[in-house]
Amino acid sequence: MGFTFNGVTSKSMKIRARLSSWQASPSLRNFYETVPGKAGVADFGCDSAERTIKVECSVFPQKNFLALVAVLDNMAEWLDPTRGQGQLILDDVPDRYFMARLSEAVDCERLLRSAGQFTLSFICPDPHAYALADETYTFSETGTHMAVRHTGNTDSYPVYALKGSIPSGTGSYVSIITNGAELRVTGPLAAGETLLVDSALVTAKVADASGNTLRNGLPLLAELNFPVLSKGHNTVAVSTAGNTAFAELKIQAGSRWR
Repeated sequence: MGFTFNGVTSKSMKIRARLSSWQASPSLRNFYETVPGKAGVADFGCDSAERTIKVECSVFPQKNFLALVAVLDNMAEWLDPTRGQGQLILDDVPDRYFMARLSEAVDCERLLRSAGQFTLSFICPDPHAYALADETYTFSETGTHMAVRHTGNTDSYPVYALKGSIPSGTGSYVSIITNGAELRVTGPLAAGETLLVDSALVTAKVADASGNTLRNGLPLLAELNFPVLSKGHNTVAVSTAGNTAFAELKIQAGSRWR
């Protein structure tokens, strides 16, 4: 057992690792307010706080204490939290990843002469886990389609990639209605260009066939109404108006767990 951080495995770093516990859901941030003259509190709901992941680690006996310190030095460079967050994959749950970094000092308890054990505390500012093999859907015709999400256990914020030709003017547009909420795209969008709408980042851009960003895509959106996909069945209705030519809509689900 072990973990992978930014593409490097704990085994390759001469570290044995295991999960001693599992946080079924992240901590909650509750929003209460005391109301004079009313028993209890007024409940304004809650949302998720950051997630903490603790990994118990050990280093097998080395030739000498200096060799043990060398292993720990390499680990400190590998997991350097000043470099920001990295992709964390746990061997026990290999279908998902977290964006995490170390949040506490690492104190190695010396065992025998040249072995040690310690705990790594990772913090995930975004508490969700994301699918390594994400679900995608491609629609090449107008009409009502179904996108069924099997992976994850909560709503996801997808990326929509729209191809087609939309001239300037309010009379020409592509309408994408996801579960009753409309995303209306106006022009100009030329053939060979792709409009990328990212619900997680709440932004949009226009890219060329090579994926290079050409310009900001937000002015092409009639309203900042970013789509959300639920677990299970989602209806996606595509229609056009005016002199619009629809080519393709590709959806990357962004499936995740809470």
